Amino acid sequence: MTRVKRGYTARRRRKKIRLFASTFIGAHSRLTRTITQQRIRALVSSHRDRSRKKRDFRRLWITRINAVTREDRLSYSYSLFIHNLYKRQLLLNRKILAQIALSNNNCFDIISNKTINQKEKTNKIKES
Repeated sequence: MTRVKRGYTARRRRKKIRLFASTFIGAHSRLTRTITQQRIRALVSSHRDRSRKKRDFRRLWITRINAVTREDRLSYSYSLFIHNLYKRQLLLNRKILAQIALSNNNCFDIISNKTINQKEKTNKIKES
């Protein structure tokens, strides 16, 4: 039986793994066994943190909207604001609302007043 020389194949496989880990520090970028372990760990972290990033941004948007709604001119809670938006069928997602709250306060005031004013109108109609 002939001898199979795998040097080139093995070297090519290790080189591909080393390129992935080229920015890692110390033995994590040099030793093949630790490179493979760190590569697995890095891929697991990146997979986990992709969904984590969505969660974190949603929390940030909610915090920003809440801060603006609790200011003096509006003075009511985030949950009530979102509830009124859904009741009035003003379908704006939290990302857009947070951008409007930061960049254009007048526009955000108009949106919030629209939800409040329609609430007052419906109360007046019910009383009549």
